[in-house]
Amino acid sequence: MKTLRTPDARFENLPDYPFPPNYVDVDEMRMHYVDEGPRDGDVVLLLHGEPSWSYLYRTMIPPLGAAGLRVIAPDLIGFGRSDKPTRRSDYSYAAHVAWMVHFIEQLDLHGITLFCQDWGSLIGLRAAAENEQRFARIALGNGGLPTGDQELPRAFRVWRAFAHFSPWFPIGRIVQSGTVTELSDEVVSAYDAPFPSSKFKAGARAFPMLVPTTPDDPASEANRAAWKAFSQWQKPFLTTFSDRDPITRGGEVPWQQTVPGAKNRDHVKIKNAGHFLQEDKGPELVEVLLKFIRES
Repeated sequence: MKTLRTPDARFENLPDYPFPPNYVDVDEMRMHYVDEGPRDGDVVLLLHGEPSWSYLYRTMIPPLGAAGLRVIAPDLIGFGRSDKPTRRSDYSYAAHVAWMVHFIEQLDLHGITLFCQDWGSLIGLRAAAENEQRFARIALGNGGLPTGDQELPRAFRVWRAFAHFSPWFPIGRIVQSGTVTELSDEVVSAYDAPFPSSKFKAGARAFPMLVPTTPDDPASEANRAAWKAFSQWQKPFLTTFSDRDPITRGGEVPWQQTVPGAKNRDHVKIKNAGHFLQEDKGPELVEVLLKFIRES
């Protein structure tokens, strides 16, 4: 498998991202992660989605760490400072789950509070369902675990076609299109930083095509098994969806109805936030997570 590594110089002086890099080897590739807060603190694992990277959590990492939590925010393979396979065919849903599980095992994480969004949820929820012993609780925002048995929203189908066919794939502007907040030019450029050219974008291009959209998708059976596991999940489970995301709107309901650990819980609706609710409402999300951890 041929991979690319974004030059370190691309990550110098990014606004509000002073975190030193950390790396583990996963399947002979280098996977980057932010690791802040006390090493003996309870673990909060923050998983980004498509086409962002750990920069998405820059406003959330410091206050979570200051609250005494060990905050870990990896870059998925193909994103951020992690290595990037160059062919779209090098990426699969199963491979991403395996890479994440390997990452968690390498760091030997236990008692994890998972916050996941977008593809971070497709990967993180599978990892949690298949490794329940390592997780203490889950907060899910603007994400899910599709099996291909339900039709996905038109907004997703449009996005998928764009990712597949458009010769123009501007990462920073794509993130901007998923926020309510008007991002500065410097922040948009920071989202572009891991991707110096189109050769680095194979993972970002591949992700939309890996979402199960038919019942016989290669990932459908494993996702159905994960849903079965969550139908018996007694640990705390919170939904934190935003109100202005056309792709995942309403996606919190099946979780609230299915997961025992989600019953009789004060689920949160994040107001005036788009798909990337971490970008729009990071400080508010921090307060939600701290309250969730304290009370569960």
